[in-house]
Amino acid sequence: MIERWEFRSFKRNPLTFDQSESRIPGDADPAGPGRPEPDCSYGGIVRHRATAAALAALTAAAGLTLAGPGPAQAAPAGRTFHVDCGAAPEGATGSRRHPWTTLAEANAHPYGPGDRLLFKRGATCTGGLAPTGAGSARAPFTIADYGNAPARARLDGAGAHDTVLLSNTQYVHLRNLEITNADHPGSERNGVRLRLTDYGVARGFDIRGLYIHDVRGGDHKTVSGSSAIHIAVQGTAKASWYDGLDIGHNRIEDVDREGVYFKSTFSKRDLVGQQQDPNAYPGEWTPSTGVRVHHNTLKSLAGDGMKLDTTSGARVDHNRIDGFQLRSPSANAGIWTFNTDDTTVEYNEVSGGGNTHDGMSFDADGASRNTVFQYNHSHDNKGGFLLICPYSGAKTLGTVARYNVSSNDGARLIQNCWGPILGTEIYHNTFRNTEQIPGYLVQDDAGSPATTQHELSIRNNVFVSGGTGGYAFKNPTPGLSFAHNAFYGIDMTRPNPGGITADPRLRDDFRLGAGSPALAAGAVIEDNGGKDYFGNRLKPGVPNIGAYAGRGVG
Repeated sequence: MIERWEFRSFKRNPLTFDQSESRIPGDADPAGPGRPEPDCSYGGIVRHRATAAALAALTAAAGLTLAGPGPAQAAPAGRTFHVDCGAAPEGATGSRRHPWTTLAEANAHPYGPGDRLLFKRGATCTGGLAPTGAGSARAPFTIADYGNAPARARLDGAGAHDTVLLSNTQYVHLRNLEITNADHPGSERNGVRLRLTDYGVARGFDIRGLYIHDVRGGDHKTVSGSSAIHIAVQGTAKASWYDGLDIGHNRIEDVDREGVYFKSTFSKRDLVGQQQDPNAYPGEWTPSTGVRVHHNTLKSLAGDGMKLDTTSGARVDHNRIDGFQLRSPSANAGIWTFNTDDTTVEYNEVSGGGNTHDGMSFDADGASRNTVFQYNHSHDNKGGFLLICPYSGAKTLGTVARYNVSSNDGARLIQNCWGPILGTEIYHNTFRNTEQIPGYLVQDDAGSPATTQHELSIRNNVFVSGGTGGYAFKNPTPGLSFAHNAFYGIDMTRPNPGGITADPRLRDDFRLGAGSPALAAGAVIEDNGGKDYFGNRLKPGVPNIGAYAGRGVG
């Protein structure tokens, strides 16, 4: 019997992509023509208090009493600093009329709550941006663009370790810039890196509307490795983590090695075993929380698309990844988790895994607990659909893959590594290959059943192949079970009680056609997410087999 781990529930609101070259919705020019620069004397707050005092005097004169709480304090107005690296340097003060002209000037100034550091659209600054200071919960420090030029403000790292480094800070918004770092590959190099070193908790980050491209770096999966966006937690003396980190609506192209990458030295716990070097990552497991990675488009990645590491309750949704594992000799996946709790991966489209090392869309790797993959579209990946991969003493617990669709994924649709895999449920997915499946439906690399425990329940899935395919396992364990699956065009050799082998009449859009034998032929599964891949609400009673829960389509 499979032990169940309790899953967190989320309210899900599918959103549409907006990946235009313009600013993200709602972000007008923060210091556009005709808009005065903020008064650094906080005069706005003084006027607010004066108005409140005048109102109090009027009500007192009228014999009235103001009820309720006093007026909320306004957020600090902050200061605005401008950078135009194409302007003449004479008299540079950081004002719009006399902007700074180098990143060195921007780095030399400390920033505080409400401050804005704005880069001129159409201009390019070379080197690394590493501002100091922090914002506050009511008044974040914002780094963005200004002006009306059609081209973005561009920061070119030109071989710097980080084009943008936000170190030991919090409440920072980074928006609407073009970022590149196209030097010779080999050394670690990042587009944007957030870094904590013995800092404690850092809150309030919003990384949004960036165009990051041509970041050429090394192939190392380390806390200082190469990425478009790298979230790094370092140090050993003081546990550190992020609480409230939003990475959304960014465009990432042609980067080494990672698209979005999390890594922490505070990641030691029993679930990891020896899958991670305990000497390199000695701190007790302290996960980042409030993490969301969403509505990003990633293309032409040397290695992984996105890796979540040492997080709890993260949500990865509405991302488009097209082309990963293209240049790295190491193993890489589209979206994967390592040493995480309660991750939800949903509404993503992943394609173009470049080879079979790993090369699949999704991976619940070692020490991943309660990872849910749902409502995703995986297609044309040479490595397959899903990997579950603990090893070297690590465990992977409570993985669920449900209501996903997969088309023309190769090598193996599902692969299991040789470490303990407990409480895994794969149900109500639809897999379709227009040609013969090249390899395995399930590749179970369990090793010896006497030493490795695998618990995988595979139910209510549709598997359709355009040809006939074998069905093979490597040392399958007794915990691997099938029930109520539909297999068509496939030589199924393992027990599949309640299953069907007739044509499920699968339409091009993965719905079931009228009269399909997969309609109302599945097993009832509790805690099933409440809706299907298409957004149809799941109704009581016997469900369909596959990712579609509606009526047969004529």
